[in-house]
Amino acid sequence: MNSNQATVYVVDDEIQIRNAIGRLCEETGHQVRLFASTDEFLSENLSEGPSCLVLDVRFPGTSPTGLELQHRLAETGVLIPIVFISGHLDVRVSVEAMKYGAIEFLPKPFREQEILDAIRHGIERDRRRIERENAVREARRRVETLTAREREIMLLMAEGLVAKQIAARLGVSEVTAKVHRARMMRKLALRSPIEVVRLIDCMGREAATMRIGASHSLT
Repeated sequence: MNSNQATVYVVDDEIQIRNAIGRLCEETGHQVRLFASTDEFLSENLSEGPSCLVLDVRFPGTSPTGLELQHRLAETGVLIPIVFISGHLDVRVSVEAMKYGAIEFLPKPFREQEILDAIRHGIERDRRRIERENAVREARRRVETLTAREREIMLLMAEGLVAKQIAARLGVSEVTAKVHRARMMRKLALRSPIEVVRLIDCMGREAATMRIGASHSLT
């Protein structure tokens, strides 16, 4: 599958519903995977690209219900957006589904535009999540290239300290502080203190302050 193309997973035991939603999604340019039960879906390898799960609430037999699947995905860290559909209007079930992060809860029969709007919302939310995760991953990769001293200077620079103040805080000469700062900025591919602040905000201050190992010198 093309990881840049959105994938819509449709899980419903009614073949007419599965095929109808699948056809709509294909017409709007999405990849589609159809499943008759939650057990079938659980055996699927999910796409790395943006995706959305259209999920019925009830399933016959021993398959997990839609809500049970939602909870299982949350517990295992699978953050796929979910659009619930159901032939039975149950306020308690819909409230629980939304409480656990469902995008929408649509009673059957629903209008084509309703399901397409809900799926589009889910895909866009998932696309933003992937972009954030990629940005954090890249920020952490760059910071891992810094020495411990360069990381200290990065954090002090983010506090608004200039080279002279950084030097005084670390007990080094201003020239030495400037050299380390220049190396740090070059490794991070940044040009201003504002960009340093944004990078730390992106990856999280806790991750930015973690020790990077004994192999990194303070010099």
